[in-house]
Amino acid sequence: MSEQRTAQVFVELADTLVDDFDIVDFLHVLTERCVELLGVGAAGLMLSDERGRLRVVAGTSQTTRDLELFELEVEEGPCVDTFATGRAIRNVEIDTESAGRRWPRFCAAARAAGVAHTSALPMRLRGEVIGALNLFADGPTDQAGLDLGQAMADIATIGLINERSLRERTLLSEQLQAALNSRVVIEQAKGVLAARLDTTVEDAFTRLRRHARREGTTLTAVAAAVIAGDLRLDLPRRP
Repeated sequence: MSEQRTAQVFVELADTLVDDFDIVDFLHVLTERCVELLGVGAAGLMLSDERGRLRVVAGTSQTTRDLELFELEVEEGPCVDTFATGRAIRNVEIDTESAGRRWPRFCAAARAAGVAHTSALPMRLRGEVIGALNLFADGPTDQAGLDLGQAMADIATIGLINERSLRERTLLSEQLQAALNSRVVIEQAKGVLAARLDTTVEDAFTRLRRHARREGTTLTAVAAAVIAGDLRLDLPRRP
């Protein structure tokens, strides 16, 4: 990991002031950069909705998203605890007695998913906790990596809250709710496209993002067009 690359990522995460800012894509970038820079196997992100309930917003794989959804379903796990307390949980070894006592159902699911170690970092600015970033790895993440991950989460949180203030009295909860609504549309589009192309949901998601970036539009708009049948990504592009 070079200092230049780290600096580039921080600039990328701070760039929330553009007109076409897409919160869902922004949060996916955050999880992907965690995998790239911290040496973890996967990352996921949960944010609270307008009622203060955690919702899964981003993840680097379908397995990660499924595990985080299960964490919310059983109401136990590192992200849930970090969101409740605002404190980081670092390098929990899943296959230990203490972890099993603390989160029995989550640890069983994590083991089944091939996760050996996990950490959870708060998305927090001062006393306000808006979510948590979950890291999954085969082994413990070093201290420098976790500190860098927390710094990335802090930058992203500041960016989200600043973006709120610049959106003329738009509350963060409303933005997050919109992101969660967009998440539903995107998940539906992934399923539709995966079935249409006879491929995986991960590949379908990659195609959606690639098209959105190529056409300079939002991921949500592309997903809605796919669901409505107005956009066929399985057809060749016009010359």
